[in-house]
Amino acid sequence: MNFGRIITAMVTPFNQHGQLDIEATKELVLHLMSNGTDALVVAGTTGESPTLSTEEKLILFKTVVETVNGQIPVIAGTGSNNTQASIELTKQAEEIGVDAIMLVVPYYNKPSQEGMYAHFSAIANTTKLPVMLYNIPGRSVVNMSVETTLRLAQIPNIVSTKEASGDLDAIASIIEHAPEGFSVYSGDDSLALPVLAIGGTGVVSVASHIIGNEMQQMVRNYQAGQVTAAAMQHRQLVPIMKTLFMAPNPTAVKAALEMKGIKVGQVRLPLIPLTAEQQAELQTVVHPTINFFVS
Repeated sequence: MNFGRIITAMVTPFNQHGQLDIEATKELVLHLMSNGTDALVVAGTTGESPTLSTEEKLILFKTVVETVNGQIPVIAGTGSNNTQASIELTKQAEEIGVDAIMLVVPYYNKPSQEGMYAHFSAIANTTKLPVMLYNIPGRSVVNMSVETTLRLAQIPNIVSTKEASGDLDAIASIIEHAPEGFSVYSGDDSLALPVLAIGGTGVVSVASHIIGNEMQQMVRNYQAGQVTAAAMQHRQLVPIMKTLFMAPNPTAVKAALEMKGIKVGQVRLPLIPLTAEQQAELQTVVHPTINFFVS
């Protein structure tokens, strides 16, 4: 399945009472679709999945599927560190009509490589949906090895991986040895162009909430052979990407969206809003008059 080049890991909008905001979710989806997003990940880490109930996740999946209306793929974050719960949520997401699922390496449990393989294969074997793996050792503590990823890539409906290990050597090895058609995405915004340069497919992005069109322009230049221009754009975008991670994600990107007039609300505890100093620093990045690219 073609997920495109820029996949946005979508934030979850909350109202002033900290409850799921359905109307704001619809508006956010429309904003992202018109600003460079090729596909959406819903209820992932950036969507504050640890704080969402199963009911809230299902409402989110349904709302996004209906709003997208088949125009771009919707990838549901159904993975967790509970295999059976992930299977059940995947089945419910499939009934709602999502296009694919994303499964994170189990966190906290610290499974072995064989345990990871058994976990992912058990979930994949219960669904017809395409599966994107998600390796993020900074959050899960354990790192899924290249060998385990390639072994899982042999399962027909495991079609992609989001690599947030930051290990370009490992990413290159996966790209080199994976089956034809298996897509590899950077899980780090600042590695989007480097991963493309070694043969990757694109990026699962947080920054695309704010600079999605600019990231698409960078990708188009690279694909057109305008490598120098793409590299310059990458260098200009990296400071913006870094600023959007000044606080635990998605705190800053939610604040940035609010600054741009896109209502997504605050983060839920245990995350807390930006300080006044952080707000001021962020304002220099998302000010509406700023031209992101220097000509």
